[in-house]
Amino acid sequence: MSFPPLSSAIPVEALIGWMLLLSFKHIIADFVLQTAWMAHGKDQRHGWALPLLVHCLIHFAVALLLILIVAPRFWFVAVIDFAIHITIDRAKGLVSANFGVNQEHPWFWTLIGVDQALHHLTGFGLSIFMAAN
Repeated sequence: MSFPPLSSAIPVEALIGWMLLLSFKHIIADFVLQTAWMAHGKDQRHGWALPLLVHCLIHFAVALLLILIVAPRFWFVAVIDFAIHITIDRAKGLVSANFGVNQEHPWFWTLIGVDQALHHLTGFGLSIFMAAN
């Protein structure tokens, strides 16, 4: 089995650069700047909206800042990233709240892994878009 070659319309250097930038953004916003209040609060059955919104606004702010520094014409990508991030995290919160997925639950690490994979795939898709344009 072999993968098809990447289109020459997408500069690999730009793709790698955007991927590194959005991965850096994700690490800062999802791990360094996320408090326990956000991490636990956004997965609750009730009272999840404010912690989720604050968490995703941090993602938006960090993404917007970095994108404005590198290529201001892509400012709207931060809005797209926000919308996708809040959707993924809310879906994870619904699963956590409705199925009682906590650190002792056998699905906990699978759910974290799926969440992180979806966020990185989002970054990859957004990077492809920015690199191609």
